[in-house]
Amino acid sequence: QVQLVESGGGLVQAGGSLRLSCAVSGSISRIFVMGWYRQAPGKQRELVAWITRGGGTLVADSVKGRFTISRDNAKNLVYLQMGSLKPEDTAAYYCNADQRIWGQGTQVTVSS
Repeated sequence: QVQLVESGGGLVQAGGSLRLSCAVSGSISRIFVMGWYRQAPGKQRELVAWITRGGGTLVADSVKGRFTISRDNAKNLVYLQMGSLKPEDTAAYYCNADQRIWGQGTQVTVSS
């Protein structure tokens, strides 16, 4: 059973950067799509970005040009590099595998 553990969240000022990591127990190479989602208080969970096993990526328009997703199959890690952070990026960020397995989430708070 694949398990996901996120890390790297925290408090950052607007304009700053953070890198989130998702550690995958088991072989990440067996997972086709790894994704990052986020959920702000009172809002629905939304897709931030995903990456396929072959390296193809999709990034939400709201973060395009600021966030980058990548995966290291050898280390069983998926990253979300976040730059030019805005207060509206404040949310709990969740790692997801093949749209069926979720991590526990990591909080990102951007202060203005």
